[in-house]
Amino acid sequence: MPVFMAAEAVDDGTYRPILRPRRGELTALHHLDAVAARRVMPIVELGPHDRLPQLIKQIPPRTGALGVDLAAIADPADPLASPPLDLAEELAAIGVPMLPVLRAGDSGRRLAEHGLAARMHLKRAMLRLQPHLDVRNAAEATGTTGRLLAGSGLEPERVDLLIDLAETACAAHADRFEERARHVLRWAGTQPWRSVTIAAGAMPPNLDDLPTDEPVPVGRLDAQVWSRLSAPGVGYADYGVTSPVRRDGVHHRQLPTLRYTADADWWIYRWSRRGARSDDRCHDLCRAIVTSPQWPSEGARFSWGDAEIARRARSAMGGGSPAGWIAWGTSHHIAHVLHTLTTHAA
Repeated sequence: MPVFMAAEAVDDGTYRPILRPRRGELTALHHLDAVAARRVMPIVELGPHDRLPQLIKQIPPRTGALGVDLAAIADPADPLASPPLDLAEELAAIGVPMLPVLRAGDSGRRLAEHGLAARMHLKRAMLRLQPHLDVRNAAEATGTTGRLLAGSGLEPERVDLLIDLAETACAAHADRFEERARHVLRWAGTQPWRSVTIAAGAMPPNLDDLPTDEPVPVGRLDAQVWSRLSAPGVGYADYGVTSPVRRDGVHHRQLPTLRYTADADWWIYRWSRRGARSDDRCHDLCRAIVTSPQWPSEGARFSWGDAEIARRARSAMGGGSPAGWIAWGTSHHIAHVLHTLTTHAA
């Protein structure tokens, strides 16, 4: 059943992946080609100990601007401290405009700072609403978003609305989230947002229990929900190749692992090959990918990440690293999503 909105939804053709501020994800953004870079607006979720400007100096994203979500960083006790403004100025100094992300839990002071940061460069912001946490009904959604807009001094025409359904852990969750998304989209049509985007994530937070030395499919329930909504003008967002469930401080087995995106599934490759060197294990893994049905017809030309996988399939020199494996998978994922969005729009 299609979604009928009270006002015309706007899809600006931008893919908005919600990413962690880590070397792997930023490396994938650094290697985007010019055409892809114009269609991607990454949203990075900062934690209290993340040092985004320092990392960006080493690995600048080709997307130019970055959305920055500070919800995990508490308002400082110092009344003179202004994290959104300070960060916006630091990023601007290295040539990366910041798109501030408004959240339901933001204080009045932080909202005002977000508004000032928005007006510094891009003249706009993002409002990230998680219906399952922030609001229970349309009236609450109207009140919450009205407070965020008033506190930041921004008009909805300058704000990209991101409706974040978060974790779609199973088919039952996906069905429930799909129905919730329909209700929220109907409400979203009551405001003239700059754009409206649905986000969700279905990657499990822990892959350690999956079999090794064979590809294992994990359903992309987030993408399936978006495709079933059949909502004209509603953009797509997800959590890349990682889970919306953050498990900071949890250490996993560092087997060579690639999360390879296909239309309906991610194919998880975890290679142990007991007794073999790390380089050999990665070589075997990459050879398995390039000979699989999921390998794109464009081959290594499909994305920078695919070129890296193809290179290691040819030679056992260089086994990569966890950051490298995330970078290759994220690069391929972004290319796959952009290709899907182009096909969907045609």
